[in-house]
Amino acid sequence: MITLSSDFGSPYPAAMKGVILQASDARLVDVSHEFPRQDVRAAAFWLREVLPHFPPAVHCVVIDPGVGTDRAALAIRVGDHAVVAPDNGVALPVARELAGEGDVIEVFEIAAEDPESATFHGRDVFAPAAARIHEAGVDAVHEAEGFERADGYEDLTFPEPTVGETGASGEVLVVDDFGNSVTNVPGDVLDDRWGEQVRINGEPAPVRRTYAAVDPGQRLVTVGSHGNVELAVNRGRGDEAFDVGRGARVELNF
Repeated sequence: MITLSSDFGSPYPAAMKGVILQASDARLVDVSHEFPRQDVRAAAFWLREVLPHFPPAVHCVVIDPGVGTDRAALAIRVGDHAVVAPDNGVALPVARELAGEGDVIEVFEIAAEDPESATFHGRDVFAPAAARIHEAGVDAVHEAEGFERADGYEDLTFPEPTVGETGASGEVLVVDDFGNSVTNVPGDVLDDRWGEQVRINGEPAPVRRTYAAVDPGQRLVTVGSHGNVELAVNRGRGDEAFDVGRGARVELNF
């Protein structure tokens, strides 16, 4: 299996699939090609949440605002998975999540000499590399042609919240298509507060387990499937109702 993730929209992913299918018989699965454009951190968050649910696979990830520059192209092997991605940190959070007990994260640089285009490395660099890994086998990346161990690489970590006895301070990491604002505040701060109210940036909001626990159009604070505190509206947009977008500061007070 090769999974494909990008911010390309359409039709660019079709060219990547064509390249892969010329070189392998891989089963292709689209994760999403609608990640926020050139937003490396948002893509890294969603990939960390989604890719660990897949069986062993090669994951081709192209969120690449540095395309055509001297940034490296990487293949990251962890356990039974490999992640092919630009060297901008986008693949490191999911690599750490994929790592099982005893797994070592191995990072290789992909040789990318004279790609056909300086603007479409998804087709010319990453798709061919994913196909080569699929054909050679994830366990043989270190032996495959065109892969050399990387001396260094860009990492990406998410900001840490501050949690105290009277509340927590953090920020919005991502906003999903429903408008739910996902913060970096761990959901367990709400463990003993279901059915109560908290203040978000000074304004009260009920703490509920489900969106439907409040009337349509009303705000709520909940814990999403990702395990973080989420600001939402039943059948509405939490980012608009709480006036918070990606990167906005969030002060939660009990």
